[in-house]
Amino acid sequence: MGDLLGAVLFLLTAWALYVLLKPVDQNIALLFLLLNAGGVAVQCFSDLFLFASQLLLNDAGYLKVFQLDQLQALAMLSLYVYKNGFMMAQIFYGAWLFPLGYLVFKSGFLPKILGIILMIHCVTWLTTFLQFFLFPGFTAITYISYPLGFIAEFGLSLWLLMMGAKAQKPALVEVG
Repeated sequence: MGDLLGAVLFLLTAWALYVLLKPVDQNIALLFLLLNAGGVAVQCFSDLFLFASQLLLNDAGYLKVFQLDQLQALAMLSLYVYKNGFMMAQIFYGAWLFPLGYLVFKSGFLPKILGIILMIHCVTWLTTFLQFFLFPGFTAITYISYPLGFIAEFGLSLWLLMMGAKAQKPALVEVG
């Protein structure tokens, strides 16, 4: 349940960032919003398998046709599908960081360094995704990605909470 709530809050956060950064470049802002929504959709779909694993082990009458070891195997399979589905959502969550970082960099009202860190974090997060599926025992990449992600995402959140977005100056229109 908490995972679904987190997904909804993450989508709402992306929408708020879209509203904030849409004036910088509407198409790129829409791209990061759609990438985020794709990640949320895949994550929520994978959550179905998490719930399925619990249903398989709840001792319901209709499950009596299966042996206990079969139910346990199906529950484990559901957990593996959930885990892999959750990791597949990370390709969207990693990809959304680049357009977000680009917009932060170009905005003029957010620190450029945060935009650069977000774009670098995109690369490390996508590498973490590849590492999970191609080299599951090799975790050195995550040692780089997690702290970088903390700096990038927490830094942006903290900046917006503490400093807000600088007020943009209205464009001067020449009359003449």
